[in-house]
Amino acid sequence: MKFAVHQANHIGGRKYNQDRVGYAYTNDALLLVLADGMGGHLHGEIAAQIAVHTFMRAFARLEHSRVKEPEVFLRATMRAGHDAIFDYARAESLGGNPGTTCVAALVQDGQIWCAHAGDSRFYLLRENKVAAVTRDHSVVQQWADWGIISADEMKTHPDRNKITNCLGGVEDMFYVDVAQPAAVQSGDTVLLCSDGFWSPLTDEEMAKLSSVPAMSQRLDELIEMAVYREGARADNTTAVVARLRDSEEEHGTKIPVCVMLDEQPAPKNF
Repeated sequence: MKFAVHQANHIGGRKYNQDRVGYAYTNDALLLVLADGMGGHLHGEIAAQIAVHTFMRAFARLEHSRVKEPEVFLRATMRAGHDAIFDYARAESLGGNPGTTCVAALVQDGQIWCAHAGDSRFYLLRENKVAAVTRDHSVVQQWADWGIISADEMKTHPDRNKITNCLGGVEDMFYVDVAQPAAVQSGDTVLLCSDGFWSPLTDEEMAKLSSVPAMSQRLDELIEMAVYREGARADNTTAVVARLRDSEEEHGTKIPVCVMLDEQPAPKNF
């Protein structure tokens, strides 16, 4: 496949970094995945690692260079990550269930598939505009849908961190939201990010990732900008971006390649 990809993270003003991110590819498919461990739950960083590693492991086990059924793959793999978090919590006697958001995107056969749980987002950026974005699973998103608050107020509301759906956490409240696939246009840019990234930034600022020549440099600048705007209260701030066009580098490989930022190790006994 021909694409350019870059992933970046900043701990922000937090004591622990609970965000995890990675990407994987074959000759015919590209997978991006990001998870934001929930600080209000026990060991959110472990839940996030399990979610991302579950996707990396499932992709690495592909028998062919394409995912046979993209929607089934995304839905089943995210469910497997959810179940693995509960298995880990029981095996390690954690005394509680870690929780994490998760968002994943699969590019294959000229289409972009996306699945998510929580408020980590998928953006499709096209010609300096946001062509598509996921709908958050959060209390403030529900209020915005009902017209109680505006989309801008969602970003600063004191209840903005109250999530209504996640991996781990509460076992019977989890579901996977899979969007209809979008046809790829040359130059499309796929962005996955945690709320620490999208909350302090405008759509216009993020959309410029689709046109600037130095995409990786621009992503790093946006990470720094988001952290600066939030100051001491800045959350973990993480994103992965991929530009899809024929002029990008050809990523040829005989076996699936998986790349996690900073090579975060899998939790023990996982």
